[in-house]
Amino acid sequence: MALFDMPLAELRTYRPEQAEPEDFDAFWKSTLDEAAGHDLAAEFRPYDAALTEVEVYDASFTGWGGHRISGWLIVPKHVAGPVPCVMLYVGYQRGRGTPHDHLLWPASGRAVFVVDTRGQGASGGDHPGATADPYGGANPQSPGFMTRGILAPERYYYRRVFTDAVRAVDAAKAHPAVDPDRVCLSGASQGGGIATAVAGLRDDVAAALVDVPFLTHIRRALEMTDSDPYQEIVRFLRTQRGTDEQVFRTLSYVDGRHFAARAACPALYSVALMDPVCPPSTVFASYNHWAHSEKSIEVYPWNGHEGGTAEHRFAQLKWLRTAGV
Repeated sequence: MALFDMPLAELRTYRPEQAEPEDFDAFWKSTLDEAAGHDLAAEFRPYDAALTEVEVYDASFTGWGGHRISGWLIVPKHVAGPVPCVMLYVGYQRGRGTPHDHLLWPASGRAVFVVDTRGQGASGGDHPGATADPYGGANPQSPGFMTRGILAPERYYYRRVFTDAVRAVDAAKAHPAVDPDRVCLSGASQGGGIATAVAGLRDDVAAALVDVPFLTHIRRALEMTDSDPYQEIVRFLRTQRGTDEQVFRTLSYVDGRHFAARAACPALYSVALMDPVCPPSTVFASYNHWAHSEKSIEVYPWNGHEGGTAEHRFAQLKWLRTAGV
């Protein structure tokens, strides 16, 4: 993919006008209040992963609708606790995978809480999931998850996913090995979009690592990219004519720009200028609206949706060390 978006100088100042619904805050408050009516019931079952330098727990907790959500909690051994914890939200169609997929953060002396995304992780990849989505979408769907319940924000799939992600932080903080004052959100692509949402819905996290985030400046992305998962929505609109107003109203409640404008923690972003999945201008739209003054963005001019890969992991490690997380 060649460079196809704005020049970098324009991207750095690109801050499109917000288009959030008037009841955005009320919608999410009522959603989280409803979820809080269910006992969190966080459980951490010791798991034999045949790894000698970490403690592994098969974690679960109650998310949206009282549904059980799975995850892994991996804690380094031989480190005086409690330790910082990185919340890891995963990419589209991925699940929590296996414990040995997630050893970077424990190797740095931090715990990691890997959060399953409900309904995902059963598409033949190498990161299987373990969490169902018992709730139906109540409308015809394009294959995938993007159009499940898309005709009404109350029924939309990502309302459930974001609520699960917020509750996952409570689950992580409930474990005695985790320092509740040093919890960091993280994720790439879909995971970056989820991390952004949680940052906008909580004021008690220490930092966020947001990589090539999906689910932000969504209308622009739909008009720019031919790639999935955004094309799931395009295919829906192509056949379900006349639903545009409903669809874009629903998406306005999950757009990362609106959560970024409420973020109360420092953030390190990454963007790739040849990314055909999450166009650079959509990433900068989120970054430039990020409310906390302590923020920075790593730019990878010649990369696609893979972003900065291993080099960026090193940048994150150094950034967190400087931030004291």
